[in-house]
Amino acid sequence: MTWTRERVEEILQDVLDPEVGLNIVEMGLVYNVSVDEDANVDVRMTLTTPGCPMHGSIAEGVQRILEDQPNIGQVAVELTFEPPWDPSMMSIEALKKLGWQ
Repeated sequence: MTWTRERVEEILQDVLDPEVGLNIVEMGLVYNVSVDEDANVDVRMTLTTPGCPMHGSIAEGVQRILEDQPNIGQVAVELTFEPPWDPSMMSIEALKKLGWQ
């Protein structure tokens, strides 16, 4: 299997923000995914707030779910708060699930 950004993002849809109950992709928390020719994966992501109490579990969930995939190389997860997250980054589906659309 060849790993692509799209495939990684599909896998990341299984990682939920436990406070909201939506996945981190539809929440707009994943800013960038890159995959190199050796299937090494870099994920640049954020959280809803810098003081998010779920900080460790969400980042660990990303790391763990990707490392558990066959033929994945090294996985690096970078947390950033630039730009700061806001609800406009959520998908239409996420907004509808929360009753905001």
